[in-house]
Amino acid sequence: MKTVDPTQLELLEEKVIKINRVAKVVKGGRNFSFNAIVTVGDGKGNVGIGLGKGLEVTTAVAKGKEDAKKNMVKISIINGTIPHQISVKFGAAKIMLKPASPGTGIIAGGPVRAIMEQVGMRDILTKSIGSNNCHNVVKATMKALTSLKDPYEVARKRGMTLREIFGS
Repeated sequence: MKTVDPTQLELLEEKVIKINRVAKVVKGGRNFSFNAIVTVGDGKGNVGIGLGKGLEVTTAVAKGKEDAKKNMVKISIINGTIPHQISVKFGAAKIMLKPASPGTGIIAGGPVRAIMEQVGMRDILTKSIGSNNCHNVVKATMKALTSLKDPYEVARKRGMTLREIFGS
């Protein structure tokens, strides 16, 4: 997992994955605040997720965007898809990511789709199993993406070329 300096990237517009209204009950009534899960990326393999909390939606989204910029990581992409299949569990959420042939598109649901679009994936098959809690699904997706093995590093260790490993 490589961390990335966000100041040297041309980031796409942030994508808000989920906004949640939270109520705190106090003596005088209820105090409402918001939290937002936000993802930012450059569409070229760099992505970050962040959680922002605030009294207004706009401040929560802005804080989430700043947090996402701090948590940027580099993801290995080969021909618009991931190099190999991976399945990861985070909490009760389980995510399966599978490489797809060109022209397939992004086959993914809500939170996973937002992250894949920000990464710059063009073709990928995904399945979310178990909990559909947005926080856990997002964290499981990022855990899966950061757990991917870099194909260049694998080829170097095996003493092969990428063409020999992937066939085309």
